[in-house]
Amino acid sequence: MHVLVVDDERELADMIAEGLRGEGMDVDTAYDGARALELTASRPVDVMVLDRDLPVLSGDAVCRSLRAQGSPVRVLMLTAAGTVADLVDGFALGADDYLAKPFSYLELVSRIQALGRRGGSGAPSVLERHGVRLDTVRRIVERDGRPLRLTLKEYGVLEVLLAADGGVVSPQALIEQVWDPYQPPSGTAVKVTVHQLRRKLGDPPLIETVPKFGYRL
Repeated sequence: MHVLVVDDERELADMIAEGLRGEGMDVDTAYDGARALELTASRPVDVMVLDRDLPVLSGDAVCRSLRAQGSPVRVLMLTAAGTVADLVDGFALGADDYLAKPFSYLELVSRIQALGRRGGSGAPSVLERHGVRLDTVRRIVERDGRPLRLTLKEYGVLEVLLAADGGVVSPQALIEQVWDPYQPPSGTAVKVTVHQLRRKLGDPPLIETVPKFGYRL
């Protein structure tokens, strides 16, 4: 997996990069937003760890530019703030996940690994089934042309169900692909997220519960 770490705190960026290389990842670093875009254009990047407050070009501008170009890179946004408003803003720009500073290194690694499992250049950029259209590049979800505003977890669950192409997905598989393995969700988290997703998708209902096995679209 190729990871690009983008942070103007050079010591922090280099330390993260060194640690990730120890995890077996191929890692580059950039210290401003413009350089991040240059490196992304020169070779495929699977996951970008992107600080929001960058010189030359902000993290927001980098994320917006990547989505406008149709880049499939998964973006983990870093920020000094961690409010709900920040999370919503980052997701609206096309970020895949959000982590507030200061953060645990183990949590950072687990988030990167989770994004790496979800992404990849071989994955289709648009998933469609039963009138639901999910654009994995621009992070746009629609049902019958109606735009949907989903949380990160709702988006992740829907993406996994769509990718299963009618197959049954177990709650454990959803946890492994959508949630942070170092911060396991509560016992009802998957059930609650699926319930909220059902409600946002509207009628007729699309997500079927298969007793003792899981869910399918």
